[in-house]
Parts: sequence; structure tokens; C-alpha cells
Amino acid sequence: MTDKLTVSVLGTGIMGAAMARNLLRAGHTVRAWNRTRAKAEPLAADGAQVAGTPAEAVEGADVVLTMLHDGPVTLDVMREAAPALRSGTAWAQAGTAGVEALGDLAAFAREHGLVFFDAPVLGTREPAEAGRLLVIAAGPGGHRSAVSPVFDAVGARTVWTGEDGAAGTATRLKLVANSWVLAATAATGEVLALAKALGVDPQGFFDAIEGGPLDMGYLRAKSKLILEDRLTPAQFAVATAVKDARLIVRAGEEHGVRLDVAAASAARLERAAAQGHADEDMAAAYFASFDTGDRPQA
Repeated sequence: MTDKLTVSVLGTGIMGAAMARNLLRAGHTVRAWNRTRAKAEPLAADGAQVAGTPAEAVEGADVVLTMLHDGPVTLDVMREAAPALRSGTAWAQAGTAGVEALGDLAAFAREHGLVFFDAPVLGTREPAEAGRLLVIAAGPGGHRSAVSPVFDAVGARTVWTGEDGAAGTATRLKLVANSWVLAATAATGEVLALAKALGVDPQGFFDAIEGGPLDMGYLRAKSKLILEDRLTPAQFAVATAVKDARLIVRAGEEHGVRLDVAAASAARLERAAAQGHADEDMAAAYFASFDTGDRPQA
């Protein structure tokens, strides 16, 4: 197989659009589709073929890359694409679909003769645009050469977790990583909210922890977005973070683990969304520390 592929990208939101552009820069042919076509249209200027339907997008594709909201949405879109899918085509499911949904996705792949890769990515807008995502993948070793050029184009590194995408090893690792991201985001917002309430200059806090084990690049990056009111465009939106948080809590419950911090993070994000911050960066969970309508600045 040539290293230059025809890749169908289904879902061109924040992450999918960035991944499509990096595939184009790597020399691949990209057919892009999004339910809201206006989100896919800008990719035409970069050389992508914008399709009107999922079936049109996947016709003749070597690899189908889905970057959609969740498992049920992904399955619905792939069902729309089904008439044009070729047996033997590689399908890389790159969204955070959740453990529950993988069985249905893998069953669809088997039904249509697709080679299924569970391949969620870790990262936000900036690393996606730079092609520096971490790809967490599981899939048959004998077919990895079919998707490696795609993963190399969108990511800085690929971590393989197993031979069977249906087993969910990649998605499970992604949920564990996201649980840390969400906890750190919630803690960042609460630190700044408490500092505001107590009249503490946040810079004093940053100076106190600088260079020590409590210092953290992620804390500083998310704090900067809040303090400088740069929550749009979102690196990772509040509404999407709510979905991920709920998937994490559900996964814990199904395996007998109570995840109090993840549940509280989900509740904070939901309050922030209700206050009007759904499309802002997930750091906007900061506003959930205050009464609805206050919309205080850090």
C-alpha cells in the first residue's frame, strides 16, 4: 500500500478539522464530511473534497477516520455511510466514544468487513492543529500499516494498547487520562475562584509553587485562559467535556468504583454550560463557582 492514502474524515469540529488539515499537509487525499456542512466547507480551501453525505465521503476511501461526539452518533453516521463502504477498509474511531459503545461499533465493523481500530486521541486544539496529538490505539498488528500514515500525520506519537479494537483497551486508557485532565481543570478553576473571594493575587500563588512539585504547566496554561479572558475559541469545549466526564463516571460505576471528583467535575461543567459557557474552553468551569448571572472575571 502506498503511503499516500485517500482518507475519509467524518466529523470536522475543532479536532476533526485540524486532523484533516494535517492529513492534507502530509499529501493524503481527504474527503471531509460534517453534519453541519458549514464546518467542513473551509477545508476546501486547503484541498479537501467536501462531501454532502457520509456515503459520498467514504466511497473509495482507504481509511475512514471518525471524529464524532460520542458512540451513538458515530454509529448513526457509519450506518449512513454503509452503502459505500468497501470490505477490508480500515476504520479508525478517534473520538471519545466510551466503553459501552465500543461493542456496537465493533459489531458494525464486523458486519461490513471493516478493519476496526479503536484510536481515541489525547490533546486539544493547539496540538491538533500542530499535528502533535497522542494517538492511543488498539487494532490488529497485521493491518497497522494501513493506518500508520494517518496516525503519523495527526499525532506526535502512537501508543498501542492491544490487538483488538473491540476490547476497549485504548478507550479505557483515554478515559483514565481524561479523568486527570478534568480533575486538574476543575481544581484550576476553584483555585482562582477562591483566590478572588479571599482577595489573593493569583500571581502570589504561582510564585509560591514555582519550580516545586506542585507547579504544573497545565495549571498555568488554563489559568492564563481564564485570567486573560481567552476562553474562545475553545481548546476543548465545556459541552464536550461534560460528555467525557459523564462517560468517566459511568465507567467507574460499572466497575464498582465511585469517582467523586469526576462526578463533581461533571456537575461544575454542567453549571457552566447552563450559564452560557457551553462553547467556551472547559476552563470556563471557573464560572461555576459563582452564582448564575454574576459572570465575574478572574
